[in-house]
Amino acid sequence: MGIGDMVGKARKALDGNEDKAQDALDKAAHALKSRTDTPTDARIDQVVAKAKDVLEQEKKR
Repeated sequence: MGIGDMVGKARKALDGNEDKAQDALDKAAHALKSRTDTPTDARIDQVVAKAKDVLEQEKKR
């Protein structure tokens, strides 16, 4: 199984479930932030924002 296969499976899993994935990202970010310090929180926010951007791009495909 190559990277292309994994990407294809991930796209199939997300198809129509982008909103659920964004909610899961928010919950995961909240859980991480409760265990980290403030400077790390900013980095978590950046990563979540980028992941949500990718989800929005996939939604448009």
